[in-house]
Amino acid sequence: MTDFAARRAEFKKLHESGCFVIPNPWDAGSAKYLEHMGFKAVATTSSGYAFTAALPDHPAVLKREGVLANAAAIVNATTIPVNCDYQSGYAKTLDELAESVRLCVETGVAGLSIEDSTGDPSKPLFDIEEAVDRLSAARAAIDATGTGVMLCGRAECFLTGQSDALAESVKRIKAYAEAGADVLFAPGVSGADGIRAIVDAAGGKPVNHIVFTNTGLSVSDYAEIGVRRISVGSALSRAAWSGFISAAKKLADGSFEGFEGIATFAELNTLFATNER
Repeated sequence: MTDFAARRAEFKKLHESGCFVIPNPWDAGSAKYLEHMGFKAVATTSSGYAFTAALPDHPAVLKREGVLANAAAIVNATTIPVNCDYQSGYAKTLDELAESVRLCVETGVAGLSIEDSTGDPSKPLFDIEEAVDRLSAARAAIDATGTGVMLCGRAECFLTGQSDALAESVKRIKAYAEAGADVLFAPGVSGADGIRAIVDAAGGKPVNHIVFTNTGLSVSDYAEIGVRRISVGSALSRAAWSGFISAAKKLADGSFEGFEGIATFAELNTLFATNER
């Protein structure tokens, strides 16, 4: 029987000090390989999952059932903690959100993220009061399960093009920390000063920072700024797509050059042969 309690306890421990990378696999196989590489935890990626289903990354397009199935597959393929990118919870009302969070916890995840993006271009963010109510409802739903699953509160100000994204993010991060988020996240913030402002707004709670391109900074650089957790969003899935696209283009041109240097059948088959789940 899977010991989800041990995974969840380990996930909390990872957030207590230092800085760790939580890479984002897009399916069970990529998750298993990341565990094989020695990563201590992984996180799902809504975009990475969406691309495998030939869909755009949008909460109005992605279905909760598919997102939960993807999370469960990653949980069941690994023995390490998994955080679920749960967008805004795939729910409208607070009661629906509470039920949606409960279903996510049931997959065995050690953490889940709730963002304040509405998915509506005419009003891309929930008003801060409603966003706080939603995060509080998610917190209460998790607490009711008694599982200790960690809750990440995401302020999507940068990704939705807010005019003063940093100031609005700081305000929201403070509010989400007070509402019970265990981890705070403002995807899109850049520069040491901006990141420090988010770290300060979190009031001592751990901050997740996303790195989806080569910034020239290292994990230790982000640690010095105060970041506790680094995710990579869709970057690994896009790296995989890049290799696939490059090889496929060469193949379409009549060349097999794109197959040079690729992972061997034996390497992958041997790895996955050990996966007895």
